Amino acid sequence: MPNCPECTARERKKIQAKYETDTAEENRGRDDLFKLFDEVEIPMKMDSATKHFICKRCGLYATREQVSDIKYRLNQKEKTREDKQDDYLEWWQKSKKDKELD
Repeated sequence: MPNCPECTARERKKIQAKYETDTAEENRGRDDLFKLFDEVEIPMKMDSATKHFICKRCGLYATREQVSDIKYRLNQKEKTREDKQDDYLEWWQKSKKDKELD
């Protein structure tokens, strides 16, 4: 059974926010964060008549393909945000002459 991608993403954001506040106080490794991410499981029930999965928590009703599309879209958003931040950091660290060439 697949996990609900929307509920899982919300739980991971909560864990990451808590982790970021905790790491300011303690020195934890990123491995701890990934272990917590792996523990998040919100299974969906399957409706055998319509071949759709249903999340009892948020009410998501989707086929297997739609669930995988939602997972892909949620992961893609996170990557693009990080990419923008990395690009901005690289731009900021360039010399003034290099910035004029861009």
